Amino acid sequence: MTNEEYMSVALEEAKKGIGFTNPNPMVGAVIVKDGKIISKDYHRRYGEFHAERNAVLKCTEDMTGAEIYVTLEPCCHYGKTPPCTQAIIDSGIKKVYIGSNDPNPLVAGKGAEILRSHGIEVETGILKEECDRLNRVFFHYITYKTPYVVMKYAMTADGKIASVTGKSKWISNEQSRCDVQYSRLRYAGIMAGVNTVLKDNPMLTCRLENGRNPVRIICDSQLKTPLNSNIVKTAKDVPTIIACLGTAENTKAYEQSGIKVIQTPSDNGHVDLKYLMKKLGEEQIDSILLEGGGELNFSALQSGIVNRIQAYISPKILGGKSAPSPVGGMGFDSPDSGVNLGSPEITYFGNDVLIEWEVIKCLQE
Repeated sequence: MTNEEYMSVALEEAKKGIGFTNPNPMVGAVIVKDGKIISKDYHRRYGEFHAERNAVLKCTEDMTGAEIYVTLEPCCHYGKTPPCTQAIIDSGIKKVYIGSNDPNPLVAGKGAEILRSHGIEVETGILKEECDRLNRVFFHYITYKTPYVVMKYAMTADGKIASVTGKSKWISNEQSRCDVQYSRLRYAGIMAGVNTVLKDNPMLTCRLENGRNPVRIICDSQLKTPLNSNIVKTAKDVPTIIACLGTAENTKAYEQSGIKVIQTPSDNGHVDLKYLMKKLGEEQIDSILLEGGGELNFSALQSGIVNRIQAYISPKILGGKSAPSPVGGMGFDSPDSGVNLGSPEITYFGNDVLIEWEVIKCLQE
């Protein structure tokens, strides 16, 4: 096998940690000796051992002179677990292949340098693009200390998210809706507006077997979320945050239901989303799946908090001048002032098409 093939195995290991390592990165490690994989493992859960140490502990063969392939530069500091560099040094491994460099200031090249100072050969950049893509959430969070926000919506081929009567079940097919559940698993939080709560009374949970529910975040400027809604009734079981204006009253009723209330300054009468992102980052929420309606989606784009777009497109036409589209609000006044997107990534779910773009201009302070 080639270096790239071994790193591909490490990437597949890393993906097993999706949804359980936040706000840590997903990392996989593969130990190879004499052209044979003798151990492999991954970072399983936040606060537990990292991939390299797991692979070393799992190995039942002599690792002297072996090589290890790891998708992210090994850590070299004491955090919730001991440094992975020490586990590699103690193991007898003589060469380390690294996919991504770690932007964390506590690591950032120091891990590779420590290994080299102990006579261990280090080669970097193996499948770097693929390894970087896997941890785009971590890289954003460690850099800006705010959540990486993914705006997701399902629409028809003519750009409608519901009919003129407001009916939206179901625009996308079952395969697309199942994929959304994986996004709810992957991202730490899920955000919606109060209008979605009033209209649909959703649960906003992950329905995958053995999944993990995201933290629910409701933008509700004036605290109109009904106390008998599913969101409020299940708040003691599913972590829930309501963001409202500082002038909103009756916060105690929500707090008594198990909800954390975050009060923000006003942004034209609405929740200040940039302020909210800073507060959510402080709560170690590293990523958010935004399942908002048109108004919240436009506000999110306008405020510059959106990093990625997920558009599920169904082969249907609904028409209707008043039928809602994914992004409402006032709109941008010209093509030049709109939000620019990068190259599309396309996935098919039966007859549905998922198109994903990175937002080119994400305004961060």
